Amino acid sequence: MSELTVGVDVGGTKIAAGVVDDSGKLLASTRRETPATDTHMVLEAIADAVRELRAGHDVTAVGIGAAGFVDAARAKVMFAPNLAWRDEDLRGQLSAALELPVVVENDANAVAWAESRFGAGRDHDDLVAITIGTGVGGGIVTNGRLLRGGFGVAAEIGHITMVPYGRRCGCGLQGCWEQYGSGRALLTEALEIARHSPAFAAGLIAAAGGDPEAITGEMVTATAQQGDVGALHCFDEIGRWIGLGLAQLAAVLDPTLFVIGGGVSAAGEVLRGRVEEVFRANLTGRGHRPVAEVRLAEMGWESGMVGAADLARTNFDSAVPGSDR
Repeated sequence: MSELTVGVDVGGTKIAAGVVDDSGKLLASTRRETPATDTHMVLEAIADAVRELRAGHDVTAVGIGAAGFVDAARAKVMFAPNLAWRDEDLRGQLSAALELPVVVENDANAVAWAESRFGAGRDHDDLVAITIGTGVGGGIVTNGRLLRGGFGVAAEIGHITMVPYGRRCGCGLQGCWEQYGSGRALLTEALEIARHSPAFAAGLIAAAGGDPEAITGEMVTATAQQGDVGALHCFDEIGRWIGLGLAQLAAVLDPTLFVIGGGVSAAGEVLRGRVEEVFRANLTGRGHRPVAEVRLAEMGWESGMVGAADLARTNFDSAVPGSDR
């Protein structure tokens, strides 16, 4: 019999919860809106979603993927940028409310774990997964284990400084990677060329019904996939920054694989190919060392739930029981 666990992906606007078996298959799911300013209501929404799923499935544990800094004990969210959690003991409160074991994990770590176990990285033990959405998130798997760091907050790669004293970031610093290689950066570039070079951005402006200010990230992706020159330029720009960032990570971590996920990865090869080209061109010692692969993520919207559920299943140890991983 497959052991079933619940994975919960908690974001700033929605809570997604699902029942997952030990092969990584999502059997059932449910959603709630996130009452982001009320910590008690967030906990209630999570608990309510889990109770709904338990009504139809015999589950043994719950994994929470939270967008924020999770302590080394995987119990507290020390800080969440889009929620009111500050030193919030999620594990203690939810364990008491649900009478089930609970493990708390950073959401990008959960995504990386899902891709490592069941997705694009299932044949690799050393990988870095990056999520390119509004910002840039990351998770690192080394020797088949999640790298969390001494305080539990490793892999906040979106806040590596790429441009000293550059664009101001929501984290309070300047020049962070996510200010140049994210979905927000993609849209910023598109709006910039639409305002100042409308002829170059004609395809983007047409997609927005003639209003440059109505351009969205989805429009940039769609027009780029159709071969529009202005939209492809936007991907050239963020692809350059992402590729540069991967080269820096490779110099430190030496993974065998990079997995690119998040909403912007929907652009597919338009993004991946540009990233890989710049990564290879800027890799230290290139020509004299093995080069990591660059793949697109495979798990999609399920990854956060699946990763959190699997981490709950592995008895609070991020290595797969009974194997080298």
